Amino acid sequence: MMKTALICGISGQDGAYLTQLLLNKSYVVYGTSRDAQMSSFRNLFRLGILEKVKLESMALNDFRSVLQVLVKVKPDEVYNLAGQSSVGLSFGQPVETLESIATGTLNLLEAIRFLGEPIKFYNAGSSECFGNSGNHAADENTPFRPRSPYGVAKAASFWEVANYREAYNIFACSGILFNHESPLRPERFVTQKIITSACKIALGLQDHKLSLGNLTIERDWGWAPEYVEAMYLMLQEENPDDYVIATGISHKLEDFVHSVFAKLNLDWSNHVVVDSSLLRPTDIAFGKGNPAKAEQHLGWKAKSSMTEVIEMMIEEKLGYLKNINQ
Repeated sequence: MMKTALICGISGQDGAYLTQLLLNKSYVVYGTSRDAQMSSFRNLFRLGILEKVKLESMALNDFRSVLQVLVKVKPDEVYNLAGQSSVGLSFGQPVETLESIATGTLNLLEAIRFLGEPIKFYNAGSSECFGNSGNHAADENTPFRPRSPYGVAKAASFWEVANYREAYNIFACSGILFNHESPLRPERFVTQKIITSACKIALGLQDHKLSLGNLTIERDWGWAPEYVEAMYLMLQEENPDDYVIATGISHKLEDFVHSVFAKLNLDWSNHVVVDSSLLRPTDIAFGKGNPAKAEQHLGWKAKSSMTEVIEMMIEEKLGYLKNINQ
């Protein structure tokens, strides 16, 4: 029988790629937005799959709204990818961040418990929960010490999932995903900001400097279409569990910047300036994940290196910019 999946946060990067994956596996896919009639679902359109998805309006912070959609859709699997997604923005909107992530996750779990149906639940966790892991690769047993309102909200949702799994025997998993990029990233994310500016400079479309914050931070960057496969695999297991999803290799942001500009035959030091106003009140100096458990239990392993991710994003961005400027 065909499975039915409900993806909360379907309009984002991960939601769009997960939709594509599940459609290729013959799922019936429903997606939600606060106002499905007004949302553009631009990423689904870019992937050419918008017409293949059934869309519903749902407010994650409204339990009645969540329950109504679950009753209507009757999903086999629910993927919770919704909520405020920017670490930087969370410092300016801490209440919205906590409500959209922690309260939204709680409403989904409580609705699944209330219905009593065998629904499998995936929750989008985040490496931001770990904070600084002391130059060690974080795994599933690394303590949480988040350094942003976003990280705090994700940590709360992680423990909500663990609590409902243990207390009510719900099949609920959290994927603790490290940074994963793609052309679908909005430009408020630093990787896409760097790619876009560098490509515009290379094409003569931008001559002003690229302003960045702390270039010494280290992150574990992967390729988003690979990471959504791990989400799917978690819900195919016999028993629910939590998994770190990462490449296991970290790079400084300065290395990312250097690689982007070098691919375009540019010297990054001629085009980048450090702007102190872009520094966060607290930041994570070092981030790297240990995905050994995912490889052992799910058979999942990241395939794309940071350099390959950069090449794919540059190719897409150059094509887009040349097309709109012809």
